Amino acid sequence: MEGDRRKVGHTFLCSLGLKPEIVVFDRGIFVLDVGNSALEIIEAAAPAHDNDLMRATQRTVANISKFEGVGLHTGNVSSIEFHPAAEGYGIRFVRTDLPGSPEIPALVDFVSDISRGTTLTNNGASVHTVEHVLAAVVGLEIDNVRIELTANEPPIGDGSSEPYVEALLRAGFEEQKSARRYLIVDETVAYRNEEKGVEIVALPLPSDYRITVLIDYNNPALGSQHTGLFSLEKEFITEFSKARTFCFLHELELLHDQGLIRGGNLDNAIIIVDRDLDDASIRTLAKKLGISESVILGTNGIVNNKALRYPNEPARHKLLDLIGDLALVGAPMQAQILAARPGHASNVEFARKLRKLSQKQSLVQRYNPSATQGYVFDITAIEKIMPHRYPMLLVDRILEIDIADKGAERIVGLKNVTYNEPFFPGHFPGKPVMPGVLILEAMAQTGGMLLLNAVEEPDKKLIFFMAIDKAKFRKPVVPGDQLIFELKMLRNRGKTFVMSGEARVDGQLVAEAELMAAIVEKN
Repeated sequence: MEGDRRKVGHTFLCSLGLKPEIVVFDRGIFVLDVGNSALEIIEAAAPAHDNDLMRATQRTVANISKFEGVGLHTGNVSSIEFHPAAEGYGIRFVRTDLPGSPEIPALVDFVSDISRGTTLTNNGASVHTVEHVLAAVVGLEIDNVRIELTANEPPIGDGSSEPYVEALLRAGFEEQKSARRYLIVDETVAYRNEEKGVEIVALPLPSDYRITVLIDYNNPALGSQHTGLFSLEKEFITEFSKARTFCFLHELELLHDQGLIRGGNLDNAIIIVDRDLDDASIRTLAKKLGISESVILGTNGIVNNKALRYPNEPARHKLLDLIGDLALVGAPMQAQILAARPGHASNVEFARKLRKLSQKQSLVQRYNPSATQGYVFDITAIEKIMPHRYPMLLVDRILEIDIADKGAERIVGLKNVTYNEPFFPGHFPGKPVMPGVLILEAMAQTGGMLLLNAVEEPDKKLIFFMAIDKAKFRKPVVPGDQLIFELKMLRNRGKTFVMSGEARVDGQLVAEAELMAAIVEKN
């Protein structure tokens, strides 16, 4: 494991254009030997803390708390209210200004736009720029909260998460009884965009959650920066929640022309000076942006000489954004996250990968918490999901499930064929052969597990198969054989599904078919 972590760390650092001579891991965080200053900074940023203090149970807010303001990109006046929520409710935005007050779950499945922030949409109702709100919720380790909005974007405040943190602290917390379900990263999960120089990886780190971010915009006005969070409880409020959003001076006019930053001003963003403008050009730009106050380029590299709250405030804000975007995974994590040049687009794609892993773990934890390595569901777990029973339950074990963005997309199941099967005495007596239709039935049951694991509360659903197409039987199946079924989703039309299936014995194809099915309510 340590060798793998070194290899991933070395690749990660090289992706930034760094050439580390040595990569070591200290308390789960990489340290690079690219000069004494970098080594000392990263070591100094990694305080020791008790890894066993990750919260065991869920929490919500104790009271209602709110504040008002203007949305950063839309410019709409908005009020945000945080409400207590029941165990298992999760994080949901509610548009109280729309008929029926539609809810928008804070899950990556609902991301609809990432042009300059993260937008969620559900049934036509949208919420823009959610990342700072979500960072505050995650940073304070809140599991369940109803977030009511009177417009399509939360108020931006000062461009950081601090206003939301203060509102949540005013609300207080209520401890709940249900256990927290963590996404435990037990394998390396990686995202890479070579064109944009982005790389994000999640490494196993039991009973801990740490994030390290490095940014480099190839812009001399900012240069390279890095930062690391090693304890949400001890560091989030003081070291990261106050980090404000930022942009470069050359981006302002372009963002405005794109219909963005309508609520932006010099008090809710850091504007980094990366080009020279004469006084007339500054006045013209300020007028276009609706900025009435005096604007100067300043001498510290920030418009109007605004003081930074931290020397590496831009890097800290990028880490803040990453925390918020990774909230869309839908579960708190135990992992080490390393991110090079992250942005909303890359954060969301990375969150999709982690959500797939989370959904798979959730299924296993719900139906087969004692499963050993090497399979997903044993026969006991299968019986909790499938309505079939002896002699018509023809799947003994589920070996693999691959999760796609909209649900399960591939499954592998196993059927041990024994001489004691009830169909052998009457099917070719003296030369037992498994009936082909039962091979297809076992294949269909495996496919049923694929579909049921793509919906909520699968124990309340039934699968009805509607058609079998392209069925072929290649070899007979006899007692002692072990059938391995692999099914893949071909088409998902919401109510009907089409899958391709293959059955193999000792690696040889014995049967294949395409199956069409529908999910219906059990009652």
